[in-house]
Amino acid sequence: MRIFKFGGASVKDADGVRNVVEVLRETGYDNTLLVVSAMGKSTNAMEAVVNTYFEDKTKLSAVLLEVMDYHNAILSGLFGNQNHPIFEKVKALYTEVQGFLAWNKSPKYNFVYDQVVGYGELVSTTIVSAYLNEVGITNHWLDVRDFIKTDDRYRDVSVDWEMTQERVSHGVDTKKLNITQGFLGSDENNFTTTLGREGSDYTAAILAYCLNADSVTIWKDVPGVLNADPRYFNETLLLNKISYREAIELAFYGASVIHPKTLQPLQQKEIPLHVKSFLAPKGAGTTVGKCMGIEPKVPCFILKQNQVLMKLSSLDFSFIVEDSISALFKLFHEHKMKVDLIQSSAISFSVCVDNRFGRLNELLQHLQHRFKVACQENVSLYTIRHFDEKAIASLQNGHEVLLEQRGKNTLQLVVK
Repeated sequence: MRIFKFGGASVKDADGVRNVVEVLRETGYDNTLLVVSAMGKSTNAMEAVVNTYFEDKTKLSAVLLEVMDYHNAILSGLFGNQNHPIFEKVKALYTEVQGFLAWNKSPKYNFVYDQVVGYGELVSTTIVSAYLNEVGITNHWLDVRDFIKTDDRYRDVSVDWEMTQERVSHGVDTKKLNITQGFLGSDENNFTTTLGREGSDYTAAILAYCLNADSVTIWKDVPGVLNADPRYFNETLLLNKISYREAIELAFYGASVIHPKTLQPLQQKEIPLHVKSFLAPKGAGTTVGKCMGIEPKVPCFILKQNQVLMKLSSLDFSFIVEDSISALFKLFHEHKMKVDLIQSSAISFSVCVDNRFGRLNELLQHLQHRFKVACQENVSLYTIRHFDEKAIASLQNGHEVLLEQRGKNTLQLVVK
């Protein structure tokens, strides 16, 4: 049993979907389950629908129509004839979105977000499944919400592993080519939940764990895991092999190729993860598995932009003690701030956080009751694993370093 995960870039247009067919024909597709993300930037577009619903409902139809037109263009490129039943299937999914937004009474953004944004994946897999059938690759479409069960902390859920295992074990026929959605689950009331942005990799890992898969392959537009993101760094190198531990370290610090939660279930059952290019499916790619360290052993650069650096000190210049630190982390948790770097002294505490849910101002109001707070927004956090002096010099050049932290294998720099 193999799990193949295709991200949004691989199905961003009609040519992309045709290329998925070529990848399957080249690699084979027996005993395979496909996890497919929303097409292109559809998740961003569906987020815009949610934002418009809360901010200006008069523009809602126009914003939703843009997403529908995008998918209709892909449909026309693949099927041509608008009498093909797939056009009605996709239209019916958008009718569901419109219906939900019309009758919804919940004022909770995160709940509405999860009910709406996931339609990007539902539409995407419906289109890809129909096209595979059209070209003779018979497949079975699965609604992943029937299988991955979660709690109801919308946009930030935890998986109910026991129930998910039971659903997957009894509901997935591994002898068929199955196709399902990434990113999605459902709670005990069958409302849609989401696993976090880029959560399709995690979906693949969850299903691999529950099905005791032989491997997971993530198909991307890069040749594998590189030692740096080529959008921001020159002269990147392909990493041939990475241990689970090293990959978890890279993911924790923000490496964008592998979702942080993806590796844990794979490591538990020692299921290898392959990261390969959908543009060159016969390429070696990168294998993450049970091995030592990283090959080749070179500095690995990770960039996280739009971070927030805060320096906190007590109002009366007393020591920052355990009680204060405990209270701080409670506030970070309550405001869903991901802490990426911590540095403390006797009377101050510096922290670099990711304001991913836009709750910084709310957090600052709480902090200022108890601490003196200096805050810098829009800073960048660079992390170098296996750093050397040349790697450090390449980052310090042209940047104002606001904070530096070194460990045995890892250097972090907050820069402006």
